[in-house]
Amino acid sequence: MEDIEWGNQTGVTEFILLGFGNLLELQILLFLLFLVIYIVTVAGNILIIVLVVADQHLHTPMYFFLGNLSCLETCYTSNILPRVLASLLTGDRTISVEGCIVQLHCFVCLVATEGCLLAVMSYDRYLAICKPLHYSALMNDQFSLQLGVGSWLSGFTVSTNAECWMSQMIFCGPNEIEHFFCDYIALLKLSCSDTSKMVLVIFLLSFIMILLPFLFTLTSYVCIISTILRIPSTMGRQKAFSTCSSHLIMVTIFYGTLTIVYMLPDTAVLRDLNKVLPVFYTILTPLANPLIYSLRNKEVKEALRKALIFGHYFTCNSDWH
Repeated sequence: MEDIEWGNQTGVTEFILLGFGNLLELQILLFLLFLVIYIVTVAGNILIIVLVVADQHLHTPMYFFLGNLSCLETCYTSNILPRVLASLLTGDRTISVEGCIVQLHCFVCLVATEGCLLAVMSYDRYLAICKPLHYSALMNDQFSLQLGVGSWLSGFTVSTNAECWMSQMIFCGPNEIEHFFCDYIALLKLSCSDTSKMVLVIFLLSFIMILLPFLFTLTSYVCIISTILRIPSTMGRQKAFSTCSSHLIMVTIFYGTLTIVYMLPDTAVLRDLNKVLPVFYTILTPLANPLIYSLRNKEVKEALRKALIFGHYFTCNSDWH
């Protein structure tokens, strides 16, 4: 039904994603770079999911949320990078209107879900550091499951509402999108219908799903840092901060770039910057997730070490038989 509605309301059947089209001499280099990033991102995040599921020591709320985040990042990068790789390899930068809307729907759903997950993870760290004696009672398995499911449902609800508004837009040309994926801001510029209400809706949704989770996360970390600074021993402070520093890095990259792109006024300076910043939250953040958590987290490294030892032992026994 949605496809019929879109077909009736638009004279444009496909869009052209200009993306990196102005860097023709770097097409092969960009293809190889993004291919490596995609492989490392998917492999790294899937590895974290496998470790969290397989290792009993990682069956805690913190790693449950990390597994959800890794699953989300895998979907996130798979929603955007394969299309970018195809256009860099073949030179075909067209995408159907229906394909563009599907990509946009998935993008909004995953961004909104990630915002909720990062806020939930900050709350988990707040309870673990600021209320350690009550942590097990407050963040039990049932509550952590509810928070995880709630994050995914929130993202789906927001993206569905946004798609309903987008279905009312009319596209009658031009059809060139100055981006490497289908983004709301780029599509709004191409619409020949009144987009004032849509702009307001995007701002409200951005406020709810970006700014509010960011403020909640910021508040959590103010409390966390305040508690850490009151720990008498230096080693105790370092240990406490190491448990949340990885998450803090992810939060800074994710919220910082999204706030600049979607919350700040559209100026000439930001217009050029907004062509670069989406690379951070669509490509580099999913890549940074497994690298940061695997390189800085002792429990994940220990689980990986045990998995490698088990794999080596199993391989040796198979060869012996």
